[in-house]
Amino acid sequence: MASCVSGCSPVMRFCQKLNRLKTLEDDVMATSLKRCLSTVDLALLGVGGMVGSGLYVLTGTVAKDTAGPAVVVSFLIAGVASLMAALCYAEFGARVPKTGSAYMFTYVSVGEIWAFLIGWNVILEYMIGGAAVARAWSGYLDSIFNHRIQNFTESHVMRWDVPFIAHYPDLLAAAILLVASFFISFGVRVSSWLNHIFSAISMAVIVFILVLGFVLADPANWSAREGGFAPFGLSGVMAGTATCFYAFVGFDVIAASSEEASNPQRAIPAATAISLGLAATAYVLVSTVLTLTVPWHSLDPNSALSDAFFRRGYSWAGFIVAVGSICAMNTVLLSNLFSLPRIVYAMAEDGLFFSVFSRVNPVTKVPVIAILVFGSLMAILALIFDLEALVQFLSIGTLLAYTFVAASIIVLRFQPDKSSGSSGGGGIKTDATSTPSMNQPGQQVDPSVVTNETQTFVQDSGDLKEYESFSDKLQLVERQKAVKERRAPGMLKARWEPYLGRILGDCEQGEVVAFSVLALMVSGVSLCAVLVFGNNQLNLPLWSFTLLLVIFSLVFLLSLALIWVHEQQPNHKTFQVPLVPFVPGFSILLNVFLMLKLSPLTWIRFTVWVAAGLLVYFGYGIWHSKEGLREQQGQDVAARYVVLPSGSLVETVQNVQPEGHTLSTHTPTHDNPPASR
Repeated sequence: MASCVSGCSPVMRFCQKLNRLKTLEDDVMATSLKRCLSTVDLALLGVGGMVGSGLYVLTGTVAKDTAGPAVVVSFLIAGVASLMAALCYAEFGARVPKTGSAYMFTYVSVGEIWAFLIGWNVILEYMIGGAAVARAWSGYLDSIFNHRIQNFTESHVMRWDVPFIAHYPDLLAAAILLVASFFISFGVRVSSWLNHIFSAISMAVIVFILVLGFVLADPANWSAREGGFAPFGLSGVMAGTATCFYAFVGFDVIAASSEEASNPQRAIPAATAISLGLAATAYVLVSTVLTLTVPWHSLDPNSALSDAFFRRGYSWAGFIVAVGSICAMNTVLLSNLFSLPRIVYAMAEDGLFFSVFSRVNPVTKVPVIAILVFGSLMAILALIFDLEALVQFLSIGTLLAYTFVAASIIVLRFQPDKSSGSSGGGGIKTDATSTPSMNQPGQQVDPSVVTNETQTFVQDSGDLKEYESFSDKLQLVERQKAVKERRAPGMLKARWEPYLGRILGDCEQGEVVAFSVLALMVSGVSLCAVLVFGNNQLNLPLWSFTLLLVIFSLVFLLSLALIWVHEQQPNHKTFQVPLVPFVPGFSILLNVFLMLKLSPLTWIRFTVWVAAGLLVYFGYGIWHSKEGLREQQGQDVAARYVVLPSGSLVETVQNVQPEGHTLSTHTPTHDNPPASR
């Protein structure tokens, strides 16, 4: 038995390395970047990341091929679904105001290797997304000039006939990426002002589209004569929702910018809500006027708005729409180029990626090397690959990041409090203050310390006063009762103790929640797999299809219920997602469903990219991780904790010495007097 334990210990230590959490410093606002972004700056960054070419292309495509005029409802449902993911990002961005977005959020709550894989996939998503937008920008401008740019390039530069490669090198797309990278390297203020300019022009064009569109609107285009409001039925509305969901991808740029926000605790949640509200309003109203201006079945998917105004006799409006489309694509391009280097910087700063990318320019206060290197890589992708090949690889990394962030919210809310002084413990430090003492292990706590602690607790929590009336005494009793009934995070709530105490009462703190989160993920994936593949690929009989749906749905709901009956961490001063674990839980379900709807080629790309990422992590990241170095430095320290009757924590830290040496005790000094020895 001993040999089995000794043989398993290296494996356990290796698994602990993979799942170690990031330890945040006491001052989470400290940064080498420049904190200068306001709520308006962040909101416009979010709007710029969401309202891009999709407003001018996606609305017409979904309306004609998928949902008809009911595309309005599809955008509305997609906006609400995106809100669930956005709320999770907003809580983390306010609570952990560090750059890195989903990578950082996963690192502080789930584990190191999972955080690395999330960051690794988001890097590729941003690179492909930026290259695809640059290609679309170039193609749109080329179409305005009757494809003269393409013809000139094919005739005088070169033409390729290679599968998965563009027919000609898109020099214009590569050039716009290099120029944008150059401007972004000048600092966050320059990036913000560029985004302000393009966003203002884009929003002015949207207002013009809405005004002219409602003037030309004809309610008969929604009538039964034209096919009705929802010609494809409920299934068309839901299929359109799945496509429209991708229109709202981009709000995570706000969380990625939290380390450069002046007041992230307030600005991140407010900017997220404002930007998502503006984007949803723009998509819903533009799709409304588009389907009211001309019949939905006659739309041109490639240039729906310009074609609609042309057919109503306003061909000059097409030029204004073209200007708005190019400016909107510029904001998306800036959003990608703004977010990508900051995620790379965060990973390099933690030691998981090459340290050269963590260097911050002392003048501009931005990671210039990361900006220029990855901007150049993005330009190479845009130069070589065509738009269709790039778009096929999109979305899976973003949806995976949304899934892990939602799961991280549940883990963070219900995880047991971890002492800030434990070596390698990681995670987010709680607001509770620790009161160190100088007691030796096994020694009794001095009663004087207990008395002092109790007095301090009363002073801190209640402001000592005389209770003269019966109502004052009653309030004191109710307060003491509430404190007594309040249990530690991860423990069963007091009101559920009579019903579930016999079943769950003997479990360790947080154990049931951890198991329930795992069951939630497994049942969610299984449920979505049955929904997506059950009828077609698997050809399940109706009875087995229904049975599996019922079983996995019940397990999913039961997992949510088991998590809900446990105590959450106390309410913090920063923004928190409402209705946890239900909002994150259903966000996970939606993201998994959309991931399983992606093409097999996308999953092949994902597998290959993850394999390459694992080579980078095990070849470099795991050996240079700052959390690993911190653990090695803390291996010669042992700590004991004593909980006083008042509820405060006494920490005794001892250096581990070889045999024959005396143990020295190090005790930090705080306000309370140390225990007598």
